[in-house]
Amino acid sequence: MTLKLPIYMDYHATTPVDPRVLDAMLPYLGEQFGNAASRSHVFGWKAEEAVEEARQEVARLIGAQAKEIVWTSGATESDNLAIKGVAEFYRERGDHIITAVTEHKAVLDTCKRLEKQGWRVTYLPVEPDGRVSPARVAAAMTDKTVLVSIMLANNEIGTVNPVVEIGGVVKAGGAFFHIDAVQGVGKIPFAVSECQADLVSLSAHKMYGPKGMGALYVRRKPRVRLVPIIDGGGHERGMRSGTLNVPGIVGFAKAAELCRLEMGEEGQRVLALRERLRKGIEARVPTTAVNGSLEHRLPGNLNMSFAFVEGEAMMMSLKDVAVSSGSACTSASLEPSYVLRALGVPEEMAHTSLRFGLGRFTTEEEVDYVVDLVAEKAKRLREMSPLWEMAQAGVDLKSVAWSPR
Repeated sequence: MTLKLPIYMDYHATTPVDPRVLDAMLPYLGEQFGNAASRSHVFGWKAEEAVEEARQEVARLIGAQAKEIVWTSGATESDNLAIKGVAEFYRERGDHIITAVTEHKAVLDTCKRLEKQGWRVTYLPVEPDGRVSPARVAAAMTDKTVLVSIMLANNEIGTVNPVVEIGGVVKAGGAFFHIDAVQGVGKIPFAVSECQADLVSLSAHKMYGPKGMGALYVRRKPRVRLVPIIDGGGHERGMRSGTLNVPGIVGFAKAAELCRLEMGEEGQRVLALRERLRKGIEARVPTTAVNGSLEHRLPGNLNMSFAFVEGEAMMMSLKDVAVSSGSACTSASLEPSYVLRALGVPEEMAHTSLRFGLGRFTTEEEVDYVVDLVAEKAKRLREMSPLWEMAQAGVDLKSVAWSPR
């Protein structure tokens, strides 16, 4: 098989649309163009029928009922609707929310917005392996806690949280439990009933579906109520107004079906590729470290730090491979990833991290090519580093007193 460049290894950022998903969507971009809210003719009826079948399919993936699925424009909207919607509806119950420091910005920034409105938010630290401890959740809960929001799997380091245990703690404390399940659903088994979730955010483009399409699971029994953040024609049982994206919804459903049917086999294959990549790099590149738990981790995620190699420089030198760096580039400074810093990864190592995301279309040939390339580029970049030279000579860099120029 001929290797095609560039190689895509950023599956946590987005996934390519599966050709089978595209095939399912095409009729609804063509002759089946009806508005699902048009109740007076066959074009609308067919669109509505497709939407309701899709609702059932997405619900099936997480063990929910079709009526518990609310369509949104993506994960960010789902997170906003879940957190703001519950906070506003149940304001008389309390003024306290619990989340974790490693959550996605869609959760963190939503919580920060609520803090400006008088809410108190506890941002829990994580364990050194990147997971949230159920005991910490229990210790943070008070009689004023309305909502706990903890992600299923982290988008940077791939660590999977003990959401079943956390759900038990949240329910014992009488609060609502929201899970941002965007990175995990479709890759690992997940059922809303097992973790006693009240609200779950989903996104199609993380599971080989189209971009701009998401969903929010909202529990019906016992019923969870929300104040909508978008007002309009009262679509989605009043929770999310706006004309439905029928092709996107159909694509989401097909993507969910494929994940449900193929997840077990695909997970094993992707895990084997991930381990081939990890072991290959570790064998060829000394002084590397894997960030986050290897035991409780998404099968396709590998987040590694390379001592004495700047992550941005490494990423740019891998120009034929799409990966992401753990450090975010801003105009003023290069800040290391807030997720890695929360794990206690030293700043110099956090700056050297790369996130490899493997997925459905990754091949062994691609993995082997990337191992060779990473080994070659890391060696070259280290040869340019005086710090690497000093470390090789046995100098303890922590003990060096650097004089100002």
